[in-house]
Amino acid sequence: MNEPYKVKLDTFEGPLDLLLHLINKYEIDIYDIPVAEITSQYMAYIHTMQQLELNIASEYLVMAATLLEMKSKLLLPHQEVEWEEEYEEDPREELMRRLIEYRKYKEAAHQLKERELEQNQVHTRSPIPFEDTNQAKVPENEANIYDMLDAINRIMERKKWNRPLETSVQRTEIPIEQRMDDIMDEVLAKPEGVSFYQLFPQPTRSYMVATFVAILELMKQRKIQCIQAYHFDDLMVYQMEVDQEYA
Repeated sequence: MNEPYKVKLDTFEGPLDLLLHLINKYEIDIYDIPVAEITSQYMAYIHTMQQLELNIASEYLVMAATLLEMKSKLLLPHQEVEWEEEYEEDPREELMRRLIEYRKYKEAAHQLKERELEQNQVHTRSPIPFEDTNQAKVPENEANIYDMLDAINRIMERKKWNRPLETSVQRTEIPIEQRMDDIMDEVLAKPEGVSFYQLFPQPTRSYMVATFVAILELMKQRKIQCIQAYHFDDLMVYQMEVDQEYA
């Protein structure tokens, strides 16, 4: 039996998080959201998740349907859109409010996290020669999961892997642990960094899924970090720099 395995990830924070990522990446005015453009970009991410056989939460699909409905209504030819009574305002207003509230939540959570880290640096403890920093320092330009999905989408386009894959051959399950070991070997061999794209040499979906999950697991374990200097730049993978003094 060739049952495709589905990968469930806890890394995704929800559709508003993805939309906010797109707004920041493409420098979109949150008060004047171009629905057609952001819907196209959003659907590209959903397609990539499906290609990777990720277990997409239903809320992502609900948001996709909402965006598509908005797009279809706003693209009606040269006429005033008369919303039904239960939709007294342009639906973009509601989306805008939700995104602004979510952005406030994200910023507040970030500030609380920074305060927590600061408090961890000053709590009373036994004398030690140096400050205890047994935590990996995360650079501000560390790539997030959406940056990685965008990179994988570009890999598919470059390699023309968007066609159906592994439809007539036996699926080969690739152990995640093996891919983690292979990736670490490559990263350790190149302290100057490994291109994210070089970690996906085989044009098979199972290989891509295993590699993607392996990278995420290594990042979670603070063994590697993915860096994107600027939006749309290629991703580079490095060994995570950890203060070994108290490891």
